Amino acid sequence: MERENVVKSVARALDIIALVSASRTGLGVTEIANQMDINKSSVFRTLATLEQYGYIEKKEETGRYRIGYAFLDVSSKLLDSLDVRAEAQDVLRQLETETNEVVHLVVYDSGEVVYIEKLDGHEALRMHSKVGKRAPVHCTSVGKAILAHLPAAEVVGILDRKGLPVHTEHTITTKESFLKELAHVKKEGYALDLEENEPGIRCIAAPVFDHNGAVAAAVSISGPTLRMTDERLVPLQKRMIQAGKDISKRLGWK
Repeated sequence: MERENVVKSVARALDIIALVSASRTGLGVTEIANQMDINKSSVFRTLATLEQYGYIEKKEETGRYRIGYAFLDVSSKLLDSLDVRAEAQDVLRQLETETNEVVHLVVYDSGEVVYIEKLDGHEALRMHSKVGKRAPVHCTSVGKAILAHLPAAEVVGILDRKGLPVHTEHTITTKESFLKELAHVKKEGYALDLEENEPGIRCIAAPVFDHNGAVAAAVSISGPTLRMTDERLVPLQKRMIQAGKDISKRLGWK
C-alpha cells in the first residue's frame, strides 16, 4: 500500500515503535516528538495505548520509553510457526555437538537473510549474528547458498538493488565474480564465507529445500580462522551437504 493510503494512527504507532526500538536507553516524549516532527500530545497518546497493550514500557525513574515484552511473545510465536526451524532442531543440535562451533539456520527475505536459529557451540566465538537479525546475502555463506538456487533474473535484481558493499578486504565486490561464485556453489552443493563478512570468521553453509524443491533456508557452521582451516573445511563440505539434505527431507523434499 502507498503510505498515504494507510491508517495514520497505525502508521504513527509503527514509526514510534521503530524509533524507540533503535535506542538502547529509551526515548522521552519530547525526543520522539522532535525526531518525528509531531506534537507531544499525539506522541503521548500513542505511547499510552502501546503501553497498555505491553508493546511499550515506561521506566518510571527516567520517564523514558522502551520496547515492551509483548514483542517477545509475538516474535516467539512467529518463530514457532516457521516449520523449518522446528524440523531442523535435531540436525542443528547434532552439528553443534559434532563441531563445537556456532550453528546457524537462516531464511531469505527481501534480498537479505534472517537468522531464525543460532546454537552457540562450546568454543569461544564472538559474532554479530543473533536470532531475528538480518545479514547481507553477498558476503555470507548462507546467503550464497540460497542465492545459488534462486532464478538468475531474481539474483541479478537483488544485486542491482542491494549492490555488493565491502564488509572486509575479502568481500567479493564485482557482479561477474560473484555470479561465478554462485555457479560454483550450485555445482558443489555448499558455500563458503572466507572472512568476507566478519574479519577472522569463516563459515560453510548448505541450502535447505522445501517439498516443492524450492530453496527454503540455509544451514551453516561458523568459527574462527584458527579452527576453520582449509584442512578442516574439506570434511565439513560433505557434512554440511548432508545436513542440508536431512533438514530438506524433514520438509518433504525428495
